[in-house]
Amino acid sequence: MNQFNLAFDPLLPWPVLAGFCALAIVVTAFLVQRRRGAFLRALGLALLLGALAGPSLVREDREPLKDVAAIVVDESGSQTLAERPEQTRKALEKLRAALDGLGGVETRVIEAGRSGASAQDGTRLFAGLAEGLADVPAERLGAVFMITDGVVHDAPADADAAAALGLRAPLHALITGHEGERDRRIELVEAPRFGIVGKDQTIELKVLDTAGGGPVAVKVRRDGASVATLAATPGQLLRAPVRIDHGGPNVVEIEVEAAPDELTLVNNKAVVTIEGVRDKLKVLLVSGEPHSGERMWRNLLKSDANVDLVHFTILRPPEKQDGTPINELSLIAFPTADLFGRKIKDFDLIVFDRYSNQSVLPLVYFENIVRYVREGGALMLAAGPDFSGPEGLYFSPLGRIAPARPDGRLTEKPFRAVVSKDGEKHPVTRGLPGADQSPPAWGEWFRQVDAEATRGFNVLNGANDKPLLVLSREGKGRVALLLTDQMWLWARGYDGGGPHLDLLRRLAHWLMKEPELEEEALRAVAHGATIDVERQSLKAEAAPATVTSPSGAQSVLALAPAEPGLSRASFPAREEGLYKVSDGTLSALAVVGPPNPREFQEVVSTLDRLRPAADASGGSVRRVGVPGGEEVALPRVVSMRESPVYAGPDYVAVRRNGASEVRSVGSTQLALGFLGLAALLAGVVAPWLYEGRAGARAQG
Repeated sequence: MNQFNLAFDPLLPWPVLAGFCALAIVVTAFLVQRRRGAFLRALGLALLLGALAGPSLVREDREPLKDVAAIVVDESGSQTLAERPEQTRKALEKLRAALDGLGGVETRVIEAGRSGASAQDGTRLFAGLAEGLADVPAERLGAVFMITDGVVHDAPADADAAAALGLRAPLHALITGHEGERDRRIELVEAPRFGIVGKDQTIELKVLDTAGGGPVAVKVRRDGASVATLAATPGQLLRAPVRIDHGGPNVVEIEVEAAPDELTLVNNKAVVTIEGVRDKLKVLLVSGEPHSGERMWRNLLKSDANVDLVHFTILRPPEKQDGTPINELSLIAFPTADLFGRKIKDFDLIVFDRYSNQSVLPLVYFENIVRYVREGGALMLAAGPDFSGPEGLYFSPLGRIAPARPDGRLTEKPFRAVVSKDGEKHPVTRGLPGADQSPPAWGEWFRQVDAEATRGFNVLNGANDKPLLVLSREGKGRVALLLTDQMWLWARGYDGGGPHLDLLRRLAHWLMKEPELEEEALRAVAHGATIDVERQSLKAEAAPATVTSPSGAQSVLALAPAEPGLSRASFPAREEGLYKVSDGTLSALAVVGPPNPREFQEVVSTLDRLRPAADASGGSVRRVGVPGGEEVALPRVVSMRESPVYAGPDYVAVRRNGASEVRSVGSTQLALGFLGLAALLAGVVAPWLYEGRAGARAQG
């Protein structure tokens, strides 16, 4: 296709030519009044000025360009529900065929809205459109078709925002799904990120139901265990209190019962991860008598700013009377009634260091301690020589929860503590510095209470392979028994010392039920799209785990031994949401992607979100799904020239822009060469001939 244009390349500047033009007009006006042939002389002046303007005829060889029709296909999570995937596929096929039938249209399919790192931002089709058309000039865009459920989170909210998009082609939204869809979901209003261990945190939420209705049941679970069932009325604020049970992540699930004919159950559940932190660790340390190891315990506990320590040392038991007047004793009376009666539950940990039954504590207080442990408390017994005697703590009510029974003997000879077979697997003693050598690279001890472990796990052996450190669970609480009073030698660095700080801190954390020190634990951690599963166990083998995906699909995962007491495995997470891993005894939770993705907060298809953008561009919004099935009904696709509206009740249009591309350019100078010279000569000769003939006629 050829196109011709007139172009100018003046020999003089345009202002000079303008001045000559004005002068020529004045001269022409004068000649019109004075002489014949003024018109021909004016024509000659015009030809001269035209020649100075440098006119040329430009020929462009243009090739018409196809108009671009963009089809944005919504690939977001909500498009996978019910019949929408099949509706989307069929609508795309029919729309491509219709556009191909128009001719002169380039169809570009843009897949947008897929779940990924930005899933929390929801479905962003306009961002995908801008990226997909980055190389297309605005004048070539003929139409934009969006095949979506209408839940588009970056759609303009009103006409002004739609106009700001600068979309010069009509937008036609083809909505999948059906009218009257129902969905019930949980909306988190306020969820805490941190909580004090042992305290309640309140989660505020709403149950939303497109069909309304009466009260429904809401289940609250913490780390997979049920903690409450509440009644919620759709649309009203509900406050769910949750006790923070331990330090570290506390995964709270809130699930509302399903409604009939719901689109999806994914958004019936919300997940909140609350990081448990300890305000103050309250420790009661009771030293039965002054000795070298007493300061080790005190220094260890006082070195932690999070520890609130109450320490009593019994310097003079009641049976030791020396006649000193009471008013001359600078001692504090032992507040047994407060510490072991009214306030015993205020303590997180009670430590008895070389304490024997010295009649300071009546038996009723030992009964209180037993009850305290079984109800969730923690007790540490650091035994001295008196432990095996008749006045030892084993022969008090505490013997009912002590994990080892003394045999009445005491070993007093050099020996080195050794990690036992169970200790190699237990997180309290696994990997202690120096334990990997034989004998361990630790200093020697010289005294041990001989005993036999009766419950729990022996994690350290001493002289003659006798139990040295025994750990056990009692009811909801825990007990640790150290059958020596020589650990202070490690603290002093005797014979090279030993890992007393590592051991005692791990021991304290195990007593405080810190998750990372559990001897039987199942953990699942998401790293991107991969979930790593770890099973901590003292058993010989780890049982296979069952993985439940957010959609409810289950698979079996085999765990392979990795370290003593640890088995591991990994698997790819193909869905976003909450995964549950269970081995039949323990369970663990892992969240892939955002805990409560915006994509599934609203899943009911709608016409309203895209209407402002469609109206502003002259397009349309309509449903394409046929009620009761997966079939779709598309309007006719036609071509139109420039128009304010590109849609009707039964059609949608592609705007024809008439864009073309220049293939070659040719130029012919009009004021130069033979033709230009002939024109100028004609302009000079014609007035002269005209005047000569006119004069001859006048003389005749």
